[in-house]
Amino acid sequence: MNRSVHFFVIFNNEEFYTNMNINDIHVEWNKDSIINELKLGSEAIRIVKLHSKYLEFYTKEKLLLLKYELEQRILRKEKFEFYLEGPTSFTQEKGWVLPPKGKIFRSDIQLYMDADVDVINMNLKIGLQQEKVDLLEKIIKFINTMGFQIKAAIEFTKWTAGY
Repeated sequence: MNRSVHFFVIFNNEEFYTNMNINDIHVEWNKDSIINELKLGSEAIRIVKLHSKYLEFYTKEKLLLLKYELEQRILRKEKFEFYLEGPTSFTQEKGWVLPPKGKIFRSDIQLYMDADVDVINMNLKIGLQQEKVDLLEKIIKFINTMGFQIKAAIEFTKWTAGY
């Protein structure tokens, strides 16, 4: 099996990816980020579970980003060939149509690719996925500091109680 085909088959397994949108991540984090000040010991233990949960989300979303980036490379190559060589049965099946001008000069291909609806949609898809990955990175960084914050809260509670 060709290595690139094998790679694509692995990344084409839709069961592996999450169906979370950025709002779902925000809602989940709004619930998980609440710290019960009366049970700081339990909250300290919960950090490990939160880290595991969001690391799993992050891994899946990061792999989905990689999948989209690979799909973008393939799309850009196919679009380049389409604009350079004209329509084929493959591109006609996809519904791709050359501009009224017809075949595009090599020097103008980048201009048409930058304005191509399929390429723009893929860029938007990648941009949104990158935002999800960035958000999850920030959440994980915050989770990594929660232990220090809980320790500081425990120390403050001891200090105010006179210990």
